[in-house]
Amino acid sequence: MINDWHVVASSENLVEGKILKVRLLGQDVLLWRNGKEALAWEDRCPHRGASLSKGWIEKDNLVCSYHGLAFNGEGKCSHIPAHPEQIPSKRSKACVKTYHLQERYGMVWVCLGIPQQDVPFLAEWDNPEFYNKIFFDGVLHRSSAPRTLENFIDMNHVPFIHNGTLGNSDYPEQGTYTVELKGDGIHIHEVNTWQVNMDIDSERQGDNDPVNFHVLRPLTACLRRGTESQRMAIFFTVTPTEEEECLVWRWMVFNYEVPHQEFKNFTFAVIEQDIQAIESQKPKRLPLNLADEYHLPSDRSTITYRKWLKQLGATFGTIA
Repeated sequence: MINDWHVVASSENLVEGKILKVRLLGQDVLLWRNGKEALAWEDRCPHRGASLSKGWIEKDNLVCSYHGLAFNGEGKCSHIPAHPEQIPSKRSKACVKTYHLQERYGMVWVCLGIPQQDVPFLAEWDNPEFYNKIFFDGVLHRSSAPRTLENFIDMNHVPFIHNGTLGNSDYPEQGTYTVELKGDGIHIHEVNTWQVNMDIDSERQGDNDPVNFHVLRPLTACLRRGTESQRMAIFFTVTPTEEEECLVWRWMVFNYEVPHQEFKNFTFAVIEQDIQAIESQKPKRLPLNLADEYHLPSDRSTITYRKWLKQLGATFGTIA
């Protein structure tokens, strides 16, 4: 996961002149804008290890609050107040560790290692048909990121955890569906689980319209549902802040109108139900050894997910 992209903030929260401190894979990371360029650095001054996020931005430099050392946009020390005539050489240790950063879909993505591929692709984003977009900022889950992602692609829980909101316990049966592991991730086709219609009308009518998932990365997935006239997609990505803590971000995009505030209230109710269930799971980290838990025939999507994580060598937030 260290070589993958993870969302750490929304672009609108990373404002010029402000230093933003975030956590990713158990590490402190600071974000700041040097003009229009967004930067991600290790939150550590190379001089005496103080937190750089406690400093300030001055003349396109980030200044450490401990001894006043200033660092330019490349992370190199540009000024030492105690020795103003001294300019550290290019080979000196007076450089901050920098990370890869991209802004996409209104979110800030950071890679702590060496990116092996681009930020996950959301096909609907630039499609003018999907003009209606609703964003849900990072929501804290006190559980591991893989547990949280697995819950998103697990439809078995919908009739029970979301009974009365998204699902209905009178319709718990799971039909057959197919799962394919390809080079671009896991494709889950035609999952038929009773859910309310996404227009969330007053009668809360539902149906078994098939749901399709594409797990693009270990911690990013997309759900697609609906007919040609009413299609929606959920772009769902999880940030592993700690081994047993994460943030969940999601875009919900539609090619039709939905009442935004009512839909947000409805979705937050569903999210809260998920959080209560996920945080109750033990262990909090996802077991990758299939013998550690009992499985149902309709668990083929989550079984494939666990096998895939093990194949990829994913260790953060998992139990081998």
